[in-house]
Amino acid sequence: MDAVKTFDVHKVRADFPILKREVHGKPLVYLDNAASAQKPKVVIDTIRRVYEHEYSNVHRAAHELSAVCTENFERARRTVQKFLNAPEDREVIFVRGTTEAINLVAQTWGRANIKRDDEIVITAMEHHSNIVPWQMLCEATGAKLRVAPMDDTGTLIYDEYVKLLNPRTKLVAAVHISNALGTINPIKRMAEDAHKAGAIMLVDGAQAAPHMGIDVQDLGVDFYAFSGHKAFGPSGIGALWGRAELLEAMPPWHGGGEMIKSVKFEGSTYAEIPHKFEAGTPNIADTIALGATIDYLHEVGLEGIAAWEHVLLEYATRKLSQIDGLRIIGTSELKAGVIAFVLDDIHAADAGMILDEQGIAVRVGQHCAEPVCDYFKLPATIRASLAFYNTREDIDALVTGINKVKELFA
Repeated sequence: MDAVKTFDVHKVRADFPILKREVHGKPLVYLDNAASAQKPKVVIDTIRRVYEHEYSNVHRAAHELSAVCTENFERARRTVQKFLNAPEDREVIFVRGTTEAINLVAQTWGRANIKRDDEIVITAMEHHSNIVPWQMLCEATGAKLRVAPMDDTGTLIYDEYVKLLNPRTKLVAAVHISNALGTINPIKRMAEDAHKAGAIMLVDGAQAAPHMGIDVQDLGVDFYAFSGHKAFGPSGIGALWGRAELLEAMPPWHGGGEMIKSVKFEGSTYAEIPHKFEAGTPNIADTIALGATIDYLHEVGLEGIAAWEHVLLEYATRKLSQIDGLRIIGTSELKAGVIAFVLDDIHAADAGMILDEQGIAVRVGQHCAEPVCDYFKLPATIRASLAFYNTREDIDALVTGINKVKELFA
């Protein structure tokens, strides 16, 4: 509670220029943070500063601009390392986002290590980005994809997960926080059991990294991925952390400049990690801005962020539960700030459009988690997802908006 008492949401909101705008003549109520979060001014200013004052390609040039840009680029890598409590900065690979990170592992570690009749275990609540790459790998290798089930609250049925683990299991790939349900998975325990079976553990941390402290050493996982745009940073940048011994043994997946040690027509040798996986000119300005994003989150305070979002989640759950005809989808005891719901006899898309007319931004659809909707026998849900710049007044506006939707369909 001390973290909540010292958290100043109105001071935080002042850091986000877009929150001052109106939509359809109404103050913006932004509740679509699980899709993509808004950006503080320091991030916007960092991108501008890079392009206005220090932009150059990184790593190879001998001139001052390149030296400055390279130092700031690599500082961002060290910032991500500390953010995840990774052992070494060379274990941090910059990618476009979580999707690319998972595909990188599937196409490098996966193709080198997964063979016919091997098994990959995922959960029933995965985002498509942690389903499709493994399906593609299984199709290419003859391996089998196994799915650990969840119950009607959207909670992993842990005993069933453990039953799937066997000597053929080579990889467990699981979401840390479900984007469709808000469920927080017991990643540390899952990793321990995966390792007992001889498998490695990859975590989709896209929803977790912006909202809770991440310690990959304590979690005991082997790969961890997150995206900048969901963590209040730029789009098109993210990071994959992997254990050094795994990364060193993995082949590169893109060929070109930067990722090589030597190129001859007879053959090429590859650079050391992380550069082996970062072919070509990187996303320089956005990478540097990702470092600024993480610095900002630390300045606000990760403990305060998590505590305030938990207060909002409890408030929103209580308020929405009081609306007749509204059913929350995903009621696990351990949840983050995602509330998906449906309204009796009202399609999610219709509700979303009416809420938008009132300045309220929510997500409607299957949230790139179609099997979750299939499990609950729903064509779509309405999803309100919270961030530390949201307020109780935002929740009240959502409740008022939902009642307006109901009136129009009465």
